[in-house]
Amino acid sequence: MRVLHTSDWHLGRAFHRVSMLGAQADFIGHLVTTVREHAVDAVVVSGDVYDRAVPPLAAVELFDDALHRLAALGVPTVMISGNHDSARRLGVGAGLIDRAGIHLRTEPSAAGTPVVLADAHGDVAFYGLPYLEPALVKDEFAVDRAGHETVLGAAMDRVRADLAGRPPGTRSVVLAHAFVTGGQASDSERDITVGGVAAVPAGVFDGVDYVALGHLHGCQTITERVRYSGSPLAYSFSEADHRKSMWLVDLDADGAVTAERLDCPVPRPLARVRGALDDLLADPALARHEHAWVEATLTDPVRPAEPMARLTERFPHTLSLVFDPERAPDDPEVSYARRLAGRSDQQIAQDFVAHVRGAGPDEQEAAVLGEAFDAVRADDAVREVAR
Repeated sequence: MRVLHTSDWHLGRAFHRVSMLGAQADFIGHLVTTVREHAVDAVVVSGDVYDRAVPPLAAVELFDDALHRLAALGVPTVMISGNHDSARRLGVGAGLIDRAGIHLRTEPSAAGTPVVLADAHGDVAFYGLPYLEPALVKDEFAVDRAGHETVLGAAMDRVRADLAGRPPGTRSVVLAHAFVTGGQASDSERDITVGGVAAVPAGVFDGVDYVALGHLHGCQTITERVRYSGSPLAYSFSEADHRKSMWLVDLDADGAVTAERLDCPVPRPLARVRGALDDLLADPALARHEHAWVEATLTDPVRPAEPMARLTERFPHTLSLVFDPERAPDDPEVSYARRLAGRSDQQIAQDFVAHVRGAGPDEQEAAVLGEAFDAVRADDAVREVAR
């Protein structure tokens, strides 16, 4: 069976205030063409179809167009909700849409109930594990501790139990939206850390033939059977070096996996340039970036006059301007944002405690801080689902 694996469409998202709807529509057209030209048997979309729980109307219309075009091909499509989606909204009408060959899997309770498709070699069971917010699903999976590894492990137990009851030789594909150990994150993914831990080991998914992951925006191979497709478009300058693509996966009669990367259309390349303003404007080596979306980091010790206006004369698509004067790390003028770069909310809070009272929190106090951050994040998730 030939499966096209994609994820993280983020329909409705802008790139530094530039609308991406046109580029997203081009990607949908490319997806449909790819399905047809490569004789794809099934399409899987591993979450974050939308960029937010209540997407703009134009994004909903684009999603509706995608569903109609995929259904018209007669090629089954399996989709799950991600951490940016409202599972309840995305799942509205799932029963009716199912009849058109578009299978929306947004309910955690259905983790062990697959979409079963067949080819010349028998059945392939597709299990959709939507994003499992630990605080919201721990009761559904009857786990004592609300963590990503715990709830995903319980969901996979249901998958393996169902698979064990199917005819010998049944192949299996799992769709999941999670941060798996070994994956490389970018700046455009929403933090899903619980208890200081975001990642789950790839071994959680043992026992199935292929795992189609979503959440991380870079295309990655965790193991030969566990892969991220990545987002089809770049959504932050941290993705400037990404090659945006989808996985074309072939499952043979025994469940062996062969995967090929298929490139996605690039609306405009990204470039990150760094240096003094006058140098950036004069350097001939930067001519290749004059038509790119540009993030410029200026290292001038004193902020130059009208930097954006001057930059856009040479780089008309400059979208982001960062000031990072070259100073010693202990210079009191080093910016607050620079001092906090790369630090988690909990690390920042613990540093604040140490600054105020002269000593950092002890183990028990650190645990209380962690629980407080988890509670706030979980409450935000509940509020978003309820919107």
